[in-house]
Amino acid sequence: MNARDAVSPLLTLLQLARRARAAATLEELGFVAVNETLQLLPYRQAVLWSEQGLARVAAVSGLPQPDPTAPYVQWAGKIGRHAMRERWPAQGFGAVDLPEPLQAEWSQWWPEHALWLPLGRPGEPADAGLVLVRERAWPEAELALAKELADAYGHALAAFKPRRSGLAQAGSWLRGGKARRRLVIAALVLCLVPMRLTVLAPAEVTAKDPFLVRAPLDGVIDRFDVQPNQPVHAGTPLFSLDITSLQARHDVARKAYDTALEEYRQSAQAAVTDDKSRIEIALSRGKLQERSVELEYTAQQLARIQVKAERDGVAVFADTSDWLGRAVAIGERILLIADPRQVELTAHLPAGDHIAVQAGDVLTLYPQGSPLSAYEARIVQVAYRAEPTAEGFLAYRLKADFLPGQAPPRLGQMGTARLEAGWAPLIYIALRRPLVVARQWLGW
Repeated sequence: MNARDAVSPLLTLLQLARRARAAATLEELGFVAVNETLQLLPYRQAVLWSEQGLARVAAVSGLPQPDPTAPYVQWAGKIGRHAMRERWPAQGFGAVDLPEPLQAEWSQWWPEHALWLPLGRPGEPADAGLVLVRERAWPEAELALAKELADAYGHALAAFKPRRSGLAQAGSWLRGGKARRRLVIAALVLCLVPMRLTVLAPAEVTAKDPFLVRAPLDGVIDRFDVQPNQPVHAGTPLFSLDITSLQARHDVARKAYDTALEEYRQSAQAAVTDDKSRIEIALSRGKLQERSVELEYTAQQLARIQVKAERDGVAVFADTSDWLGRAVAIGERILLIADPRQVELTAHLPAGDHIAVQAGDVLTLYPQGSPLSAYEARIVQVAYRAEPTAEGFLAYRLKADFLPGQAPPRLGQMGTARLEAGWAPLIYIALRRPLVVARQWLGW
């Protein structure tokens, strides 16, 4: 045999595989399988059995369309059902390999030797088969070519297979073996393992019972005498307001008082000899008292221009440049005087992650920049409604006291608080957020 004769079967194999993959319908593919396979393997008859849709003989060589009521087609269909049920591999077979009811009619329809080729993708059960029959046996060389061709036909046949649903695919995967079923059972058991329901919330160490320093009156802040986080004592000047306008009002009030006092003196001297002046002295006295009250009020306001600390602690505010030259209203918050040893934890539990927490529960603070540190705190207050935070999300404010026996964290320390609720299955914890989003989106 020369090289050309050796390569010719391979070229024919490639052409048949290309023709099979180019088939537009299942009928066209069946025609190629039962008729054009003759170009590669000599045989007398070919029958294609398929389980796609209704299990049947899909094609017979030499016939444009097989008649399902024909005795030959019915007998060949029984052989296809038997081979598919027994899951035959690619092999030659004869009448002796069939049940007795099928052996009796073998000589009537087929010659002595037949070849069964299951058609399916590797790793998947075949749902079709091709039978080739002839008078002589099938040697190993032809059997190897037939197997390769069967792989190509099976790949082409898979294109016409209806897409299975996810449930059907899962069922097929589970039927693949005991290891898969055990894996699924283990996954189901793992999903039911109870775990603590935990939520993370941003938190900050804040002052406990701080003294709030407010603006004593309307004005403009002129000077700050302390720096952020500076320790102060009772009586230490904190900041001062601009006295320009208030000093002018005080000067005007003093001049008005002096004028009213002079008028009152003149009225008192004239009243000694003039009866009419005795009547005007009462008006002068009232006007003098009015100017005196106004002068005293402006003097008191001048005395309040400089604000001093009323107790020991540290001055808690952001930056002096945020306040210098800024107009403030009476009662507006300026800074806090806090004891750095008296701190508490303020956490903001996002409304979307709300869990059942209450006073008395313990949470854990993980401070930023200190991955090896953690602080335990007991919740003492839970807000009854969610409020917008500075970051723009709705959250429930929580207050917690740090447990004794641990050094308190630094005032102003930021971190993340971990809150724990009851026990829940792992599958619920994993799907909790997606279920909440789906419920809000679907409205159920």
